[in-house]
Amino acid sequence: MTGSGLAAASLARLRPDFRWGAATAAYQVEGAAREDGRGVSIWDTFSHTPGLTLNGDTGDVAADHYHRYPEDFDLMAEHGMGAYRFSIAWPRIMPEGSGRVNRAGLDHYSRVVDALLERGIEPMATLFHWDLPQALEDAGGWYSRDTAYRFADYAELVMAELGDRVPKWLTLNEPWTVVGQGYSRGLHAPGHRDYHAAGTAIHHLLLGHGEALARFRSIAPAGAELGITLSMAIARPWSNSDADVAAARLLDGEQNRVYLDPLFHGSYPEDLRGLFPTLFDEAVVRPGDLDVISAPLDYLGVNYYLNHLVKADLTVPVLGARIVNPEGPMMSAGIAAVPSGITECLVRVRDEYRDLPMHVTEMGASLHDYVDPDDRVRDTGRIDYLRTTIASISDAVAQGVDVRGLYVWSLLDNLEWELGYSIRFGLFFVDYGTQRRIPKDSARWYRSVISEHAGLDRTRQEREPSW
Repeated sequence: MTGSGLAAASLARLRPDFRWGAATAAYQVEGAAREDGRGVSIWDTFSHTPGLTLNGDTGDVAADHYHRYPEDFDLMAEHGMGAYRFSIAWPRIMPEGSGRVNRAGLDHYSRVVDALLERGIEPMATLFHWDLPQALEDAGGWYSRDTAYRFADYAELVMAELGDRVPKWLTLNEPWTVVGQGYSRGLHAPGHRDYHAAGTAIHHLLLGHGEALARFRSIAPAGAELGITLSMAIARPWSNSDADVAAARLLDGEQNRVYLDPLFHGSYPEDLRGLFPTLFDEAVVRPGDLDVISAPLDYLGVNYYLNHLVKADLTVPVLGARIVNPEGPMMSAGIAAVPSGITECLVRVRDEYRDLPMHVTEMGASLHDYVDPDDRVRDTGRIDYLRTTIASISDAVAQGVDVRGLYVWSLLDNLEWELGYSIRFGLFFVDYGTQRRIPKDSARWYRSVISEHAGLDRTRQEREPSW
């Protein structure tokens, strides 16, 4: 065993150039909501609507990362992290979602990228992490096909501006969460509750991804890579009954296959016609759309949090199923803590869809962290979670999956969407009153893992076939 408690063999399986990083999202950490020409996003509108977020919390200030990113990047460098996945706020670039370009927004992210590179940290930029400009929502949001093309325009602009320095790009973060929480269940912005219409939003999100990918191919410098991040879930039936098996299959379709199938197979799952009928409407899915959506990716980002036991229940509207929490520990966000499930998700993509490079672009544990009288945050639960995560990624690698990096969610404590500031995922504790950052024990532990991996004897690996 290593000093971090990980088996040396687990670390030795990982590539010598494995990316050890962390992740954030613009609306959750930046703050500066009305500064430097930033426009209004759907999350500004949603969070300022009474009753929609816990305690009325908003991202107006958040972790003030907009102003404090140099300090935050210094912390990353001090703790050995060599990669940062961040998102670019569409409303900072195009305040109305299209047309007028806000030069101050582009300049800000140019400085962010330069600050990362100065510290030897590789940038991975996400183009859409849920903060749709409110002006586009007013014009139909992701129900409108036009939004897909406006997204591609915005993506092309940003990639042309920063592509010489950002080697890795992601179009969308977790389209399932955008649709499942924002269009089907109404828990996230923009707050719609209509499963049958949600298929239209699914298609336009994926079409926007495909159109952005096509633009990327025309302007990307040599070596630049583009992918998409999917939030994958495990859905197991509560029992072997036909009803429970069918319910789990439906939930798997809603959360996984409705995105994986079009991206890699160029089709939508036939068994979802009843749930998402507009995906089979030629007025929505036009000839050639699925060819655009299924264009080859350079890599796939995989986020993993959800492990479901699914029980048929006809009293539940639309899905006819309810999720039964598995036995075992739960995170403070009400998510089952089953980090070992990432192995199954990674292997599934390789076996059922495509053998391509993958990055684990989010995994993390939400806890009720607090600062001890001795000024420490002793988050042993997060350390245990991350230890199992890394071992599970290593298990996938042992089965032949090409995993190239881990981006822990999250770098900083932040606004967790509708849950506000009630829970914490960060490696660094944020005192929101003073904006002081305090490294948690997990940040120090992560540094030790990174150091151990860097110090491994690579002689045996160098004798083996290359990746």
